Amino acid sequence: MKILLWHVHGSWATAFVQGGHDYLVPLVPDRGPDGRGRARTFPWPPNAREVPWDRLRDEEIDVAVLQRPQEIELAEHWLGRRPGRDLAAVYVEHNTPAGDVPRTRHPLAGRSDIPLVHVTHFNELFWDSGLAPARVIEHGVVDPGHRYTGELPRAGVVVNEPVRRTRVAGTDLLPRFAAAVPLDLFGMKVTGLPYGTFEDLPQRRMHAELARRRVYLHPYRWTSLGLSLIEAMLLGMPVVAPACTEVVEAVPAGAGVISTRVATLVAALEVFAADPALAARTGEAARAAALARYGLDRFLSDWDHLLGETA
Repeated sequence: MKILLWHVHGSWATAFVQGGHDYLVPLVPDRGPDGRGRARTFPWPPNAREVPWDRLRDEEIDVAVLQRPQEIELAEHWLGRRPGRDLAAVYVEHNTPAGDVPRTRHPLAGRSDIPLVHVTHFNELFWDSGLAPARVIEHGVVDPGHRYTGELPRAGVVVNEPVRRTRVAGTDLLPRFAAAVPLDLFGMKVTGLPYGTFEDLPQRRMHAELARRRVYLHPYRWTSLGLSLIEAMLLGMPVVAPACTEVVEAVPAGAGVISTRVATLVAALEVFAADPALAARTGEAARAAALARYGLDRFLSDWDHLLGETA
């Protein structure tokens, strides 16, 4: 099957392209948001190939996997085929709703011709999907392996653009956490903050560095389910996180500490930093939980089933 897929979310796409299909990734001259081509810092297989946008019409595409509203118009303009009508399509919603959340209607809520796939049950619950045939396919993650050493009594945090996304990402909480345990930040545009920073590392190197930290801190208030959280669990790291959105499902008892009380989270960081054996045992439980729920085989099987129904 030939699948048109934009490179939007690196970790999710890295899992998606591990299947047995031909993945066509649009490329525009400046590698801008509408055509980034293949990922450069994630390990993608050769069957995910970038195709210049003006050559896509030469490809016999079976289905388009859409992730942003503008991709509907892009696909029609570039292919001369309308998603949901002339071209089989599904739409993946990665994000939690924004704005007046209880009243937020999804951009596809008025259409019944394109299946709407939510990546978490929280998202499916909170979005008003309207007429769109909605379903949930939970995340799958490429297993980086148990790499935890926890040799550094510090907390690792993965967050992109922490200054711009202050309250969403929980960046405003970091001083309270840092007063208890030293923090190291990984991600895009993290330099300039008063913590150890590791900016935009290739994924494998980031995993190696992150796994040296004693505990993983996931400070987000309002995000779908950061795949960095699942990756940290797979590395074998114990987790400390606000009990928000899908985190309450992803982090079971014994895999870490989740709470809506910041004081509880601060205390958990202190305990893990001071007790390497407890941190390691908790990290092993976190890894087992992530493997059981977010395994790649289940994820790809769920997607094959849906694509087979749709194409």
